[in-house]
Amino acid sequence: MKIAAATVKNFIAHVYLGYGFSETDSALIAETLTDADLRGITSHGIQRLAMYDRKIRAKAIIPYNKWTVVRHTKSSLLVDANHTMGQLVSAFTMDHVVSKAQRHGISVGVVRHSNHFGAAGYYARMAAKAGLIGIVATNTNPLLVPPRANQPFLGSNPLAFAFPTQNAPFVFDAATSTVSLGKIEVLLKNNQSIPGEWAVNGDRQTQTDPQTVLDELARSRRIGGILPLGGQREANANYKGFGNSLIVECLTGILAQGSISADLGHKNHDISHFFLALDPELFGDPQEIEASLSDMLDRIRHLAHSGANPIRVPGDREIQNIDCNLKNGVVIDQTTIDQANEIANRLGISDRLSGTPIKE
Repeated sequence: MKIAAATVKNFIAHVYLGYGFSETDSALIAETLTDADLRGITSHGIQRLAMYDRKIRAKAIIPYNKWTVVRHTKSSLLVDANHTMGQLVSAFTMDHVVSKAQRHGISVGVVRHSNHFGAAGYYARMAAKAGLIGIVATNTNPLLVPPRANQPFLGSNPLAFAFPTQNAPFVFDAATSTVSLGKIEVLLKNNQSIPGEWAVNGDRQTQTDPQTVLDELARSRRIGGILPLGGQREANANYKGFGNSLIVECLTGILAQGSISADLGHKNHDISHFFLALDPELFGDPQEIEASLSDMLDRIRHLAHSGANPIRVPGDREIQNIDCNLKNGVVIDQTTIDQANEIANRLGISDRLSGTPIKE
């Protein structure tokens, strides 16, 4: 189905009001999820409602809880999320990190005892909108199987980077594993197989069935899982993806003194986040720095290339998706629509999602 973005955002906000979140908090959650769908990041958009619903009902996410600032200096912030919604504490933390960086040039914030916070790029772009460089990372439940191992230990551990340019900011936002778990969920909902060397079973054999991957990661003792960037073999540099994921683990669970990914799961919900903002003015004229980056990206886009498709840098596809989806509506699979409507019905909300069928 294609559904107007404003309709999707309004529906999500009403759902979170139904859970007991405030109007302001519900609107923020709806903004982050709809933003992901507009950008074509369907793994982190409205399809996440079902996961959040399970966590709220299991009291892993507690709508009425408020976070606490444990420590702070003029350039740092340590926050205990107290198991609230990840989007709420993350927006709060990044807002304060940006404010501190505007006054002192650089600032870092870490959060513990949190939950899934949506797409990391949303918070990195908060810094870029203020003319700052933003770096954001989070650990996750154990999904990533290290090289030569048979069971997951690290999370998908995404890392996002945003740098202002003369136009839209340059944004790179990706898991340090081959793929996020949300994309495996999207494949299942669309009856598609897992391509390439994304995932393995407990014997390190390539796994192409998304249902099997999700089932094995739902066990009390997880087996198999998602591979690091580089896939199965060292010859494809999988040790680099593994190393990148370890770096994120250091910046999140370790630095925040929360739980590492390996200790998260069915009983322990203690995700940690990392936020950094850096003012380019520490090193020169921000406008000249932005112009230099803009020029570099344009030179890449106009390199000689093979085939009819143009060269794109990270973020280009997302910007194109926004223009298209604002005009034509957000694409949502039928399984997600059914899940969302079931949640609304259970919460006693009159809203229902419906839209225009997509012609094959």
